[in-house]
Amino acid sequence: MKLISVIGSSQVKRDSDEYRFAYELGKLIAKNGFGVVCGGREGIMEAVCRGAKEENGITIGIMPSIDGSDANRHVDIKINTGLGHARNPIVVASGEVVVAISGNYGTLSEIAYSKIFGKTVLGYKTHKVDGVIQIFRPDEVFEYIK
Repeated sequence: MKLISVIGSSQVKRDSDEYRFAYELGKLIAKNGFGVVCGGREGIMEAVCRGAKEENGITIGIMPSIDGSDANRHVDIKINTGLGHARNPIVVASGEVVVAISGNYGTLSEIAYSKIFGKTVLGYKTHKVDGVIQIFRPDEVFEYIK
């Protein structure tokens, strides 16, 4: 199964535009036969996993902890790393494309790793970095998958 990496803030509110975008993206990812890979925690990660699960999709969380206790309830497969933010390259290396939604410094590091790895990075209300393609709708993601 091909995966789409979704990165973003763990602190985004459920009633935010960014949360809704991630949730709708998760639904579309599953409907299009892809799996979700993310950092497995709350916020954007929970939203995309929740959307995917509602469409019977597969979700993978690359967890910062050693025991996976920080996983959101919509993660199917927890890969417990004990690496904290050092897990970020694994998250982005796993997807066909990387979608960044909002985010702070952890997301910024994931964007940097994505570019180092030659990944296509799509951004919604995220860091304005050279090489990040700004998108405005969740369905635009599928225009960039080869």
